[in-house]
Amino acid sequence: MRQFLPQGQELSYPLTIAKGFGIGVFADLKGGMPRVLAFDPNGVLFASVPNKGKVVALPDKERDGSADQTIEVLSGLNQPHGITFDADKLYVAESDKVVRYSYDPNSFSATNREVLFSLPGGGRHTTRTIRIWADKLYTSVGSSCDTCIEDNSYRASVLVSDLNGSGLRVFAKGLRNTVFFTFDNQGRIWGTDMGRDFLGDNLPPDDVNLIEDGKDYGWPYCYGQKVRDSKFKPGEKLSYCTDTVPPKFELPAHVAPLGIAFIESALFPPGDQGSLLVALHGSWNSSTPVGYKIVKLSVFADDIGGMTDFVSGFLLDGKEVLGRPVDLIFNQQGLLFISDDKAGLIYILSKN
Repeated sequence: MRQFLPQGQELSYPLTIAKGFGIGVFADLKGGMPRVLAFDPNGVLFASVPNKGKVVALPDKERDGSADQTIEVLSGLNQPHGITFDADKLYVAESDKVVRYSYDPNSFSATNREVLFSLPGGGRHTTRTIRIWADKLYTSVGSSCDTCIEDNSYRASVLVSDLNGSGLRVFAKGLRNTVFFTFDNQGRIWGTDMGRDFLGDNLPPDDVNLIEDGKDYGWPYCYGQKVRDSKFKPGEKLSYCTDTVPPKFELPAHVAPLGIAFIESALFPPGDQGSLLVALHGSWNSSTPVGYKIVKLSVFADDIGGMTDFVSGFLLDGKEVLGRPVDLIFNQQGLLFISDDKAGLIYILSKN
């Protein structure tokens, strides 16, 4: 019997996809700008909608690749971004705090609000992303500026704590804006990071990093392969970059990498298993627009060997921006869901 693979509603504009795959619209948030995606214990897709201050559930009871409705689970939040589940708990990262709720998957209700810890809010980068691995909660916090020396050590870092928020500390620093990160099957953290602005079209590179405990990834003094930022006065830190960690892979400048996911889906060919998908949100300060696509990075042990386009077409004729991909997440059936905060859509990608 042929397996039915849902592909959602038809797109109003064409996207170019790797051979053998199809893509459609899973949900239209109609003015909402979806960012982080997560699945609840029953496999229902959730999305954070920072511009509306909401977290929504998007059930697909008919399993046809299209959400039946948009259910408002939480509202009135301060730029909610990161969302994740652990058993009957829903964790939400707002701009200035991480909050935990008791969650009932039958009623889609989140109750018993508990603030786990506060975070530095505002500034240039306001999104906070959270992930859980091995009973630890990881939180990424972007810098408050383009280039500066931060007063708050939680800025430009990935933090780690117990699941109840206790023991909060800096896990890794020098990460200007690691909005998204994920874990490999060994429990190691891989994250995307955005380089500084105003060094021209070609510098500095954006990054994919293997993020390790206690390591410094260079910002604001260094970028790329331990290159000292000559535009930023180092003071006494002329040799600072010798002790920092370079990226595992350099992406073109200003592509703005966001969502990152390892391919572990039977819908993908064997040669793609273990590769990384990265969403390039797209530039805002490059003379020629760059990014606006999803790329595949070939991973070999601890190294990344090359990059190919996986989904493109969000930028029409190099000028008109139709969409900006954000988060990437696979469900248990291996279907890929993609959020887009420009078009206000969530896509579903499956095998043709």
